[in-house]
Amino acid sequence: MSQRPRESEPVPPGTSKRELRSRALALRGALDAREARSREICRRFAALPEFAAAGAVFLYVHVRDEVQTAELLGRLLASDKQVVVPYCEGQLLRLFRLETMDELAEGYYGLLEPRAALRAESARQIPPEALDLLGVPGLAFDRRGGRLGHGRGYFDRLLAGLRPDAVAAGLAYECQVFPRVPMAAHDVHLDKVITEEAVYLGRGRAGRSQDRIDAERGGSASA
Repeated sequence: MSQRPRESEPVPPGTSKRELRSRALALRGALDAREARSREICRRFAALPEFAAAGAVFLYVHVRDEVQTAELLGRLLASDKQVVVPYCEGQLLRLFRLETMDELAEGYYGLLEPRAALRAESARQIPPEALDLLGVPGLAFDRRGGRLGHGRGYFDRLLAGLRPDAVAAGLAYECQVFPRVPMAAHDVHLDKVITEEAVYLGRGRAGRSQDRIDAERGGSASA
């Protein structure tokens, strides 16, 4: 990578979610070497002890300048793990067991989603409580596991339905991590936030205290 990402700046008191979304989008959009950074983020995700132990792994299919997940999805599909991806249905995020990348087609908001004809197969429908580990997207995060998405609430509703022992990790570039993101009472904290530079242990749904683990500052996100 040619340079470090621009640092996310402190959030002034009173900053709205809308303002923070705009700032995070601008920082992410200006970032270089996204492919190399994404590869390092996915490497850290796959190195989690929870990844090795997981039978069912949820992973989003990236769009535009999100952390890229296609390569990791391919590796997961070649493993013996159950691979679960999302699709939108009304106000809900449905879960689908994916077998090949060819089963995806463009859907809502330009996202790659399971083809409509396959969604009717009951064996492909996965309940949230079946998930062991999740890789979750977002616009802005903090080191406590705070997450700010697009404001539609899809992932908050999904996270609220997980088993207590399931682990939800946000996948983000370091420039998307702010000192604190505004969280409403219904917003759900993540268990971890993973960037190309660090793995942060968040409060999680059980409200754990902030910590930072596996900083590996000496590591690099080489292509």
